[in-house]
Amino acid sequence: MEYEQNSTSKRRNRTKEHFREALIKLIKKKGYHGITVKDIVEEAAYNRSTFYFHYQDKIELAEDLLDKMFTGLEGAAGIMYTPGRKTSTKDIDVPSFSLIAYIYENKNFFELIKYEDTLPGMHTRFPNAIKNIYEKQFEFETINGMHVNMDYFKIYTAFGFYGLVRNLIAEDFQTPEEQFTKDVIELSQTHIQSFKYIGR
Repeated sequence: MEYEQNSTSKRRNRTKEHFREALIKLIKKKGYHGITVKDIVEEAAYNRSTFYFHYQDKIELAEDLLDKMFTGLEGAAGIMYTPGRKTSTKDIDVPSFSLIAYIYENKNFFELIKYEDTLPGMHTRFPNAIKNIYEKQFEFETINGMHVNMDYFKIYTAFGFYGLVRNLIAEDFQTPEEQFTKDVIELSQTHIQSFKYIGR
């Protein structure tokens, strides 16, 4: 019985993933507002009854896609760190910057930020997810322990990183992941002495 439930759950997740992928492709082709449920089921190679089994409409599908991707983004930030342990920015390397790895792994989705007629909420959810990561998941120590308004510092740093990512996307990910990560680490070292992952 448990095997059957797991099998059904995997099949449902796979079907939903196909619908999410179809929505991404269609937004790039014709814009979000020009898409119909008929377009989605044809692109995903399913029938309408299968779509309506999982979603009420394309709005619910769009919200599911946004929730999945930005929950994943926020979850990726602390994967490589132990809660409560202080880490010097001199000790971080490319593999430890899992947030960037997640963006590259899912660049097909993140490219949607370039489109004017894109997922509703995309242009606010993306920067806010990064802001949430900096504000809620990390504590920072400035270079030489310089006293600053830490709330402002986190916002400033979060939106600086977001700006770099937006530029990366605008340039179609031309910079290789390893090089981009090294550049971000070097920039971080100019104003962050160390950080502590405090969990989600």
